[in-house]
Amino acid sequence: MATVTHHRFTVSEYEQMIGLGILTENERVELIRGEVVEKMVIGPLHSATVKRINRLLTTKLLDLAIVSVQDPIVLEDSEPEPDFALLVPRDDFYSQAKPKSPDVRLVIEVADTSLAYDREIKLPLYADAGIQEYWIINLAEFKVEVYRQPSTSGSYTSRTDYCRGDFLSPVAFPEASLAIDLMLG
Repeated sequence: MATVTHHRFTVSEYEQMIGLGILTENERVELIRGEVVEKMVIGPLHSATVKRINRLLTTKLLDLAIVSVQDPIVLEDSEPEPDFALLVPRDDFYSQAKPKSPDVRLVIEVADTSLAYDREIKLPLYADAGIQEYWIINLAEFKVEVYRQPSTSGSYTSRTDYCRGDFLSPVAFPEASLAIDLMLG
């Protein structure tokens, strides 16, 4: 059996490929742990949930955070494009540089077919980057999985599940009480 060799890219090399047009915005890829990975296809339920949550977050957080939707964040060896990242407000809206982990207050992934990937690949990625809070909108089980307190072992030390009828506030924005019913539709 032949050995498969993977070439790992740095964030800088990945950015160069984008800048040179080797990778374009029409290609649904992201850099995960040095590998260019194809993103999953977004179906109508996923898409509708993103729109619903975008409206909810934008309304509730107003000037408290920038709600970034399916845009890249720069981590040490990755440039994922989470469904949402709540960012520290900046006057330039990150036009001069993409947000990095210290700029991120919360990452949210919407998971229907991507649940295993969001738990097994994205969760350790965000924990390793020191992102304080990570939510998975679990559409298969109609709940929101909330991970807090990243550890150095690539996991979070706290997990709490929220279901219909519950309310949830991001740690960074305790004044923003979000109804799980509104997130799940």
